[in-house]
Amino acid sequence: MGSVIKVGMADLNIAKAPDILTTLGLGSCIGLTLYDPAAKIGGMVHYMLPDSTKLKNNTNIAKFGDTGIKELYHRMIAAGANPHRMVAKIAGGACMFEVSGLSAVGNVGGRNTEEAKIMLAELKIPLVAEDTGLNYGRTVELDCSTGAYTIKAVGKDIKVI
Repeated sequence: MGSVIKVGMADLNIAKAPDILTTLGLGSCIGLTLYDPAAKIGGMVHYMLPDSTKLKNNTNIAKFGDTGIKELYHRMIAAGANPHRMVAKIAGGACMFEVSGLSAVGNVGGRNTEEAKIMLAELKIPLVAEDTGLNYGRTVELDCSTGAYTIKAVGKDIKVI
């Protein structure tokens, strides 16, 4: 049994089999994983907001989808992952607050989910599974031995995607 490596909010990390990457409390945030099944290398980023370009001095690259996903991709390659074998899975992107109207602030979760898809398309990484949206938080684990992405939510069955 490997180690469980925690990924905090606005954080990212990579691991190799038999280790497990986990992040807690994904609400509107996205937990995006990249995985190379041959090398058994996995990576996870827990980002809060879709787009860093609205901010002048972005010191935390993992806080944003655009910069966090690219950084995770580069770290995966540096660790020996093959970009042509990588697959992605995402979870989170919930709409945690009822907001009247179509406020841009209201649907951060939806925008975060969309950003993941834009960045993955740009990097040519297939999104093979997702568990996003709705209105509840999720805790997730990526098993670097198998690529299984386990999603746990209060009052819900455990889901593996």
